[in-house]
Amino acid sequence: MSQQNGGLLETIHAPSDVKNLTEEQLVTLADEVRATLVQTVSKNGGHLSSNLGTVELTIAMHRVFDLEKDQIVFDVGHQCYTHKLLSGRAVRFDTLRQKDGISGFPSPKESAYDVFIAGHSSTAVSAANGLAKAKSLLGEEGYVIAVVGDGAMTGGLFYEGLSNAGRSHDRLIIIMNDNRMSINDNVGFVARHLSRMRSGPGYVRMKRNFGGGLRKIPLIGKGVFRFLVSVKDGLKSRLYRRSTMFEDMGYYYLGPVDGHNIEDLSRALEAAKDVNVPVLLHVDTLKGKGVEYAEKNPDIYHGIGRFDPQTGKPNPSSPSFSKVFGDEAMHLIKEDDRLCFITAAMTDGTGLSEVAHEFPKRCFDVGIAESHAVTFASGLAQNGMVPVFAVYSTFLQRSFDQLLNDTSIINSHVVLAIDRAGIVPDDGETHQGVFDVPMLNMIPRATVYAPCCFDELKVHMRQAIYDVDGIAAVRYPKGNEWLVPVNYKPDYQPFTWYRSRRSEVLLVTYGRMFGAVMSAANELAKSGTFVSVLKLNRIKPIDPACVRVALTYFRVIFFEEGSRHGGVGEMFGSLLAQNNFARTYEIRAIDRFVPACTVEEGLRLVGLDVDGIIATVNETLSDEAVNEFDPLQRMPEIEFNQEQETQTASNEEEEPTNEAEVEDVAPEEDKTDE
Repeated sequence: MSQQNGGLLETIHAPSDVKNLTEEQLVTLADEVRATLVQTVSKNGGHLSSNLGTVELTIAMHRVFDLEKDQIVFDVGHQCYTHKLLSGRAVRFDTLRQKDGISGFPSPKESAYDVFIAGHSSTAVSAANGLAKAKSLLGEEGYVIAVVGDGAMTGGLFYEGLSNAGRSHDRLIIIMNDNRMSINDNVGFVARHLSRMRSGPGYVRMKRNFGGGLRKIPLIGKGVFRFLVSVKDGLKSRLYRRSTMFEDMGYYYLGPVDGHNIEDLSRALEAAKDVNVPVLLHVDTLKGKGVEYAEKNPDIYHGIGRFDPQTGKPNPSSPSFSKVFGDEAMHLIKEDDRLCFITAAMTDGTGLSEVAHEFPKRCFDVGIAESHAVTFASGLAQNGMVPVFAVYSTFLQRSFDQLLNDTSIINSHVVLAIDRAGIVPDDGETHQGVFDVPMLNMIPRATVYAPCCFDELKVHMRQAIYDVDGIAAVRYPKGNEWLVPVNYKPDYQPFTWYRSRRSEVLLVTYGRMFGAVMSAANELAKSGTFVSVLKLNRIKPIDPACVRVALTYFRVIFFEEGSRHGGVGEMFGSLLAQNNFARTYEIRAIDRFVPACTVEEGLRLVGLDVDGIIATVNETLSDEAVNEFDPLQRMPEIEFNQEQETQTASNEEEEPTNEAEVEDVAPEEDKTDE
């Protein structure tokens, strides 16, 4: 814990404890919370600047509302760390984003005070609308508060929820956290002064009572009331340029309110409780508030790895797939005037910062709008551009309809650079990149590559851009290269076969798992168990020759760092079945949600680490299935012509395309292809 012994934060065991603090103590509490945020995120990584910006707002909500019956929904966990600290989790906050620790996002499994999961953006209003409606239907007391902002208002789902919720008459309060990431600058001094006055509970009650009484006066009352309303609306339209849109949608607009003044916030929240229609409270905050380096660079410290808490300087990091992609994107965009890049509010995360700076007219940040990004890309492609959409695997899921109906049907050539594929460290269940492959497998004519190393990423990027039509995806993991065999050289072939002539067992895999499978094969060889390995470079469509190779083995085991259901392993097994393969076929893949953990911990959890692979092989092998294996001996590359690449895998009489005899070589000789 970052606060000293005896600190106020240590006395907060439930949200109700905040209600007992004086104004001075609340300010001290805010300072302690900020210190804790900096210390914990500097050690564990996480979302810093957005959480620093909502400290006072969260304290005020806990002060005003009763969270035994009221409910708070955060739009993404980018803003929920203070809420976690004030709701009984301060003692374990140092486990943030660690295995078996505190989640970096709201999680109903973790606490009753986290009423809705929020790992993806722009969902809070829709969720809060449903929660509030349920309370109304069941006759339950309590308010539902949705905290949005921090870019969430660039997502279309926010406006869908806003449109529907405004028509309700439920106890719904939407707090629009304006940290200058989504909407325009503040209005002037007069508007701010009047906002403070009209956001008070006394004003709200006076307005309600005055209007109701005036309209009851016979003859004169209604006419005077309509005149006063018209004058008020005219004045407000000049002073509050943003409020009228929300009021037209059915909301009572309050604000803007200083988001770092607990007293002003408390008054505004009390006022919101007195309104009988959905309320939209506009709050001004500063992202990174209270920490100089986070205030100056809010984007950098939005999602940050480990860093020095005194200077803010990030810890040294190894080269990453994202960085290599960004460097290759820079090379490619200089070579081809048709090439352009798209990102959904992830310019830094996807490695495109330099491209965006050097080529602003051909690098587009569309905000948190993945669905729009895909259809936008398809439009670019239809008029002759070559768009590359760089997106995290977990966020690509939000654009399935656009991939299918706006892109694949018309065969637009859109390239997907899918970052964070496979297990993603620290961010937990909502951010694991294990579901993109089943999604892409359902899309006709899509082509998917899965590099295992930096050089192969570059090769596959050029293949995706220039060698295929329609949707072409390259999926790669977060972080650096991992267990890549020494002397591995990528090629342009759909697969690579590491063959032992007398082996009865074939291990099939792709992407990052290739390094783990080859390491396991080396360990097995040391104990006298020899297997062959088939590495898929292109995982969709599966090359027919791969299937013919597998048909020659007695046992085939597929290892996949992705969803078992709908994954490459199931597709590969289906092709084997079509060719009457009646021997042993097993799939080891992921069939669960993976919690926050490191990559190594996650792979161990699902049995895909080196030890898990070895255990699987040993379980499936019989005593007589032990043969020679040279894990570093690669088959000579095969020249494929168009006929060979497109032939079906059902022709059992033809020999596998690249089954050529090679001489077994002892591992220590490290023989390479001539």
